[in-house]
Amino acid sequence: MLKGFVAPLIVTFFIALFVLIMQFLWTYIDDIVGKGVNMIVLMELISYLSVSLFPMALPIAVLISSVMIMGNMSERYELASFKSAGVPLLRVMLPLIFFASGIAIFSFLCSNYFIPVANLQFKSRLYDIRKQKPTLNLEQGVFNEDFQNFVIHIGKKEEDNKTIHDVIIYDHVTNQNRYNMITARRGEMFNTDDRKYFVMNLFDGHQYQETKSNHTKTGKTYPFVRTNFKEWTKIFDLSEFDLKETDTKLFKSHESMLSCSQLMDAIDSLDVKMERQRDGMLGLINQTIHSRKPVRTDTKPKKNKTRKSSSLSSAGKYNKGRIYKQKIDKPLDEYDSFIELFSETDQNKLFSKVQTNMRSVQGKAKSTVRSLERNNLKRAKYTFELHAKLGMSVICIIFLFIGAPMGAIVRKGGFGYPILIAILFFMLFMVLSIFSEKMSEGFFLDPVLAAWLPCLVLLPIGIFLTIRAMNDRVVLNTIGISNFFKKITSIFSKTKNTPSTEL
Repeated sequence: MLKGFVAPLIVTFFIALFVLIMQFLWTYIDDIVGKGVNMIVLMELISYLSVSLFPMALPIAVLISSVMIMGNMSERYELASFKSAGVPLLRVMLPLIFFASGIAIFSFLCSNYFIPVANLQFKSRLYDIRKQKPTLNLEQGVFNEDFQNFVIHIGKKEEDNKTIHDVIIYDHVTNQNRYNMITARRGEMFNTDDRKYFVMNLFDGHQYQETKSNHTKTGKTYPFVRTNFKEWTKIFDLSEFDLKETDTKLFKSHESMLSCSQLMDAIDSLDVKMERQRDGMLGLINQTIHSRKPVRTDTKPKKNKTRKSSSLSSAGKYNKGRIYKQKIDKPLDEYDSFIELFSETDQNKLFSKVQTNMRSVQGKAKSTVRSLERNNLKRAKYTFELHAKLGMSVICIIFLFIGAPMGAIVRKGGFGYPILIAILFFMLFMVLSIFSEKMSEGFFLDPVLAAWLPCLVLLPIGIFLTIRAMNDRVVLNTIGISNFFKKITSIFSKTKNTPSTEL
């Protein structure tokens, strides 16, 4: 039985992996084509991608192979023989359950140890390819800007792709802010033997160059130099077209490139960081809003060269040493607010200082809120990724309890019905995964619940199908459903034809 399960499992795994890789290539083909990427780099990119797609290909392989093996056994009446001998369906599925559990463990190990490294290398290589300049392609009648700070125009190019005519080169390196152009009637272009330099030999041409301005008695002059040449050679360095490797440390903070332990450490660090930001913001607000201790103005503070008065120190904390004197002309209960105790000039200064402090606190509060939102979103992504690694492993076992009962119910093997059933359930799984991820990033669902949502939806379906298969029942009783609707329509037709009685 395991032989019949392992063979289609391996085949469907590689087919699913090939389909997922082709999906990637069709998505990023525009970023790769025309960059001069050799086959070694491309195969390296595909190998990293294939490793990162293992957890996605394993569940669909388990689903298709389980439907196939149980469909074949049911089609050949082998399941009926087991049941007649008193062997239940779960006992028949027991070897498959152990094997699927091993696949789930392997999927988790890939997600935790291999995939972070593969994703890191894959993302960095893809970034390098995207940032790489296209291969040099000098077409006739087109202004080419492949070389940095140079614009090249070729009027005509011979069939040998070497002889050129009516060449124009704009040089923005020698004189960045001044005009510098080279024209030639004909020329030759070729690469050196080591493919490191591109050479253009130009003949019968001119160079037009605007030089530095001179100060004269009559004012500034702008000399313009025209040079004729019989032969002129320009060498371009092709190293700027080479693929440059970016430091992988720039991508290590992404959630898909961290293991479970690293994700938990990152979540703890974010929790501590956000707690410090909240405490700092609350401390700033309390420090700004709370009133300072009142300062006595009826007596002058004692002078002390080594120690300042405590009242002056507390006042200077908020007012930079300035003490606003109060003037009381009537009983305190006749004043509407304490601000009336100060003069009009001091009131304006106090209001201005309060507004300045409030604007400062408001700006810091907005900055802190934005930082907290970013950190909270990052924390949600880390939490979702941590539990998604476990969810992708558990879904392998759940798909076994979906595929095996469906194969026993439909009683069809081969690649017909199994693939159709697998595609339907796998599409449901993918839709749920994308939906839950977006809901988690939008803070509509808790990241833990969102990560386990596909498993929570598909697990009852697997239990339901397993129970139906154990009892030799179809998924949906179409005859019972049709009879139910016939009874409802007959009841409505009788009530419609019954004559009404009037009182």
